[in-house]
Amino acid sequence: MRIDLAVSDIHVHLHVKPDHEVLARLDAVIHRLGLMETKIMSELDSLAAQVAANRTVAQSALTLINGIADRIAAAGGDPAKLAELTASLKSDDDALAAAVTANTPAATT
Repeated sequence: MRIDLAVSDIHVHLHVKPDHEVLARLDAVIHRLGLMETKIMSELDSLAAQVAANRTVAQSALTLINGIADRIAAAGGDPAKLAELTASLKSDDDALAAAVTANTPAATT
C-alpha cells in the first residue's frame, strides 16, 4: 500500500473527523521523503556507474600488467623488439600516470 493513500485514509479507519492540519503535515513529510528517495536513487545510480567505470579501468590495468611478461618473452633477445617494448611500456606508464593525476582530488589542508 502506498504511504500517501494510507495517510489520506487514516481518518476513515479510525472513524474520526479528519484533522486537516495533521494531514497537511503528514503530506509534507511524505513529499519530503519522496524527494529524499529521488536524490538517494540518483546518487546510487551515479555510484553504480562509477563502480562500473573503475572496474573497467582496473581490468585494463590488470590486462596490461599481466601481458608484460608475455611481451618480454615475445621480444626475446632482439634489441629492436626490446626497445619497441620499452617505448610502448613508457607510453602506457605516462598515460596511466596522467589518468591517476587527473582523477586524484587535490589535498585539503
